[in-house]
Amino acid sequence: MDVTPHIPCLAERRAGLGLRERKKLKTRAAIRRAMYRLIAQEGYEATTVEQIAEAAEVSPSTVFRYFPVKEDIVLSDDHDLVMAEVLRSRPADEPVLESLRFVIAQGLRSMLRDQPEEVYARTRLMVEVPSVRARMAESMSGTAQLLTEILAERTGRDPAGLELRLFVSTVIGALREVTVYWGERGFQDDLFALLDQGIAMLRDLGPHD
Repeated sequence: MDVTPHIPCLAERRAGLGLRERKKLKTRAAIRRAMYRLIAQEGYEATTVEQIAEAAEVSPSTVFRYFPVKEDIVLSDDHDLVMAEVLRSRPADEPVLESLRFVIAQGLRSMLRDQPEEVYARTRLMVEVPSVRARMAESMSGTAQLLTEILAERTGRDPAGLELRLFVSTVIGALREVTVYWGERGFQDDLFALLDQGIAMLRDLGPHD
């Protein structure tokens, strides 16, 4: 019997939001879709925020309100809150690394299910465009902070404490390198096998009581 818990997709999460929040998510998604269409035609560097705004039928100021820099359009996928919900649902006595492995794997599955073309396009840009890869490190630090705060609540640790903060950042950094490696090799490898390989290398580094 399949006992894998149901992982909410973005559409399901939107259903529980108010009208204003749903409109925000819809606008963000329209801007991302417009950007990827333009990049496919013109290339990343040649694609301007003004072109993206016109294609998404919004103003350039709206684009900047949602995405302070162009790289953020590539890297923002609205899945962090889904990952947070899944992490909060994990057993209280589950080892921290196992919780993170589960959440990351399910987050990737959710993205590949909801937005597969965007996942491949984003990963190619991470490999090919230095500014996207640099901004990715900043973006993932926000993800690490969110997950650290949730784990701190569960374990009673200080979210600003070095051990948990450093460990979660290390796991998220491993995810970044696994993803870039996957893209560099033309997506020929099994992404989830690569993730498990990376997690296995971190098992002895987890926080200890």
